[in-house]
Amino acid sequence: MSQGSAFVQSVQCALRSKFTVLHTSATHSAYPRHLSDANSCRTSQNKSFALKARRRPLSIAYVNAQLTMSTTTGSAQPTTVAENGTAVFRKLQDPEQELLNSTSVFLFDCDGVIWLGDKLIAGVPETLDYLRSIGKRCFFVTNNSTKSRAGYVKKFTSLGLKISPEEIFSSSFAAAAYLESKNFKATGKKVYIIGEVGIEEELDLLGIPHIGGPADKDKQPRMGPGDKLEVDPMVGAVVVGFDRYFNYYKAQYANVCIRELKAEFIATNTDAVTHLTDAQEWAGNGTMVGAIRGCTQVEPTVVGKPSPLMIDYLANKFHIPKSEICVVGDRLDTDVLFGKRNGTRAVLCLSGVTTKERLFSQDEVIPDFYCESIADFRPR
Repeated sequence: MSQGSAFVQSVQCALRSKFTVLHTSATHSAYPRHLSDANSCRTSQNKSFALKARRRPLSIAYVNAQLTMSTTTGSAQPTTVAENGTAVFRKLQDPEQELLNSTSVFLFDCDGVIWLGDKLIAGVPETLDYLRSIGKRCFFVTNNSTKSRAGYVKKFTSLGLKISPEEIFSSSFAAAAYLESKNFKATGKKVYIIGEVGIEEELDLLGIPHIGGPADKDKQPRMGPGDKLEVDPMVGAVVVGFDRYFNYYKAQYANVCIRELKAEFIATNTDAVTHLTDAQEWAGNGTMVGAIRGCTQVEPTVVGKPSPLMIDYLANKFHIPKSEICVVGDRLDTDVLFGKRNGTRAVLCLSGVTTKERLFSQDEVIPDFYCESIADFRPR
């Protein structure tokens, strides 16, 4: 049995019973403060929290009083609190025993939390060692589809981190698992890929036929009188992942497949920006997804964060209550929402996309804690 098939069998139950397809747009994902309820960008739970907060503006004195706990109970002391008039934000302290005592599994985002581009963020190795030394399990969940799990093992190794494939969950893996859960291979159809080798490698592990991908990076369509782009009539799904070689040929090929062949439109994620280097933010997969959504007027099935697929899989495989899982990431609209929507704790790291100013200026997605980086998880 292949590694991919083993995963699929483990996740089938969760996919059938709990996997709610997330339909959203790249345009909305690029502007998280204006995500609409119609696009499922707030859960009723988050919405209820925000409404309660608005009904009762909180003062710093009131919040600190509510957070103060008796030392006789063995509970953690109150954390530093900041507010924007409606929402309360708690800074992770040194160390945050309340969080550590209640968490068995940490799900770490990679870009902006573990590394920036090809540069390891300071304190990461020591933090992972510390968490493991106190019995915590660490997994790595990334929306970046350019690599397969095997490819990510190589990147972790190059940065001096020893991580196994079983500890990595990429959106390329999620796309392949989603197709397998729908028994796509049995249809005899093919997948057209906008993306890089990560998606190809994960589909290959499951024996799902595919075309496109890196092979189409230099192609351009003929656009003379009477010309039209001919596509493979056996395409049954279009998977759109991050693609540094995205071009007009790929956009039109996907357009024809989705509109004329009624192929399913699948997005690995709709992130507005990503980290290709540590020097600046770069246009993310939302760029490619937005182009295809725009020309087809079809909403994608999103399989990466904040979809529940990965959390459901981990909770079922390891028999861990979601209340004992903590998501740690640098984005409000994917990482923190991923955790809060799916019943886990969530910590926002300010080492990536989101600034402290951005965090404090909104009250739509509220992390349980925020920190400068994951180095704040270990004792000083």
